[in-house]
Amino acid sequence: MEDVVAGVLRQWESAYPGLETGPIAVIGRLNRCSALLQQGGGGPLTREGVTRPEFEILGALRRVGHELTPTQLARESFASGAAVTKRVRSLEERGLIARRTDERDRRVAHLSLTRSGHDLVDRLYPELLTYDKALLSGLTPGQQGELAEALSRLLLALEGSTGRLPS
Repeated sequence: MEDVVAGVLRQWESAYPGLETGPIAVIGRLNRCSALLQQGGGGPLTREGVTRPEFEILGALRRVGHELTPTQLARESFASGAAVTKRVRSLEERGLIARRTDERDRRVAHLSLTRSGHDLVDRLYPELLTYDKALLSGLTPGQQGELAEALSRLLLALEGSTGRLPS
């Protein structure tokens, strides 16, 4: 049995014999996994009407345990400023996040979880871990550890090369 990317690799190898397609084997599979995870929703999150990116915002506020500015929240949730603004607006409208204007600089907002937001994260996080564990059940715990280590090395390499990637 082979995955869909293996077929794509054969097509590229046929179209461009002799070119090294190894990078596609990695990047293509990462992209396909990401797309499938996005399409699949988030199990318990979907039931509660929360997207995974929104939960990452809520989770960041919960795990740091104090207010964050939108810029800090973007760093903590690995999202762009524009994405954070959009998600915070939605979460604020649903009463899950509160905004406090800075007393010294009214342009700065401080964001925190409301009681409802805090309760939602505390209720959903264990369920989300169970759901994610089921998603990874096709891999042994050892394989999951190896994959996590390999992805960590890739992430460190990519983060270390920011600004130096070929254009």
